[in-house]
Amino acid sequence: MEQNNVIKENYRKINQISARCMRVVAFILLLFFAYCYFTIEIDTTLLMIFFATAIIVALIPTLVINVFKFDSSSSTKYIVLLCICAICTIMLTVLSSYAFPIMIFPILIASLYYNQTFVLFASLLMSANVFLSNYLSYRFRDIFVGNEFNDFTDVLISYVIPHIALVFGMSVVAYSIVLRNSMMIDTAIDTAITMQNNQKGLIYSFAEISESKSKYTGEHIKRVAEYMKVLGKASGFDDEFVEQLSTASMMHDIGKLMISEEILDKPDKLTDEEYLIMKNHVLYGEALLEKCPGEMMHLACVLAKEHHERWDGSGYLGMKGEEISYISRLMAVCDVFDALTSDRYYKKGWSLEDTFDEIIKLSGKHFDPKVVKLFIQHFDEFKAIHNKIPDKQKY
Repeated sequence: MEQNNVIKENYRKINQISARCMRVVAFILLLFFAYCYFTIEIDTTLLMIFFATAIIVALIPTLVINVFKFDSSSSTKYIVLLCICAICTIMLTVLSSYAFPIMIFPILIASLYYNQTFVLFASLLMSANVFLSNYLSYRFRDIFVGNEFNDFTDVLISYVIPHIALVFGMSVVAYSIVLRNSMMIDTAIDTAITMQNNQKGLIYSFAEISESKSKYTGEHIKRVAEYMKVLGKASGFDDEFVEQLSTASMMHDIGKLMISEEILDKPDKLTDEEYLIMKNHVLYGEALLEKCPGEMMHLACVLAKEHHERWDGSGYLGMKGEEISYISRLMAVCDVFDALTSDRYYKKGWSLEDTFDEIIKLSGKHFDPKVVKLFIQHFDEFKAIHNKIPDKQKY
């Protein structure tokens, strides 16, 4: 998990929260409209037009973030801020002091992003909006619910300056909170990255031990991890989950630590009794990992248990079809592809073309047809990984 990926994922979550907040604002505007409709003397058509405009603007972030999926971009926050400031300008212009409480929303939205510069930008933008809305309210005071001053200087003294002072006061408080929280979040991110990197290193070390015991090389687990990245991305998983899935896949044969070398390295066909012992490595793997905490270890446990299951139910544990977790169905293709194409002391690796044909042939039998379809679509990436990470040792 790299820091950029963590920050990107954090922006995605905050943008999603911002979109929800803006939907809440739209609901509040609807209630406020009902209140104004019955209590304030103003042209109802004008009131409906401005409130409808404000509500539409409040829903723009949902369109951008949830529909168009610009939820991971750091620039999305400016769209959200511009929308809430536009709403404030509309409300303050039309309703003057009646809409006074809405001035806090831009600062609150800006505070979500734990960025001090963004908070200052929000306060400056809101100050400009306060000036603009009061000017428009004064200029068209016969239309809007404005003040009764005949001199804009009085408006500046009575409304603009106090409101801007309030905005900056709220900004100072928000800035202090954001500064403290950003430091805490940065520390938490660094700690999480360090822990996950340590966990990844530990997983890789154990995976290498399990592979070396059966005379495989570490390149097998590296290739399988890369193959899982390809199919994980093709399946639509987000980057963080794909990274976790790739790392977890390195542990799929950890249960072989519990199998004797005589069976693992036997050059001849295993006896029925030996084959039963070999099959148990998936249960040993599950037992080793099932009590380990964390999402990555949970994924590793699932893969260790189910990577020899087959779509038609003829695998080690007899699981079939949708009973097998989707990630294990991905793992089955990746593991078999690498096993077939790799040289081992007991056999010569197949060609990439023959392996490709074999996996297609086993679609609906050994493999989930949907996963095979993804494999076909991304076969060039599999070939590139196979060629990029060759075995260091020939058998």
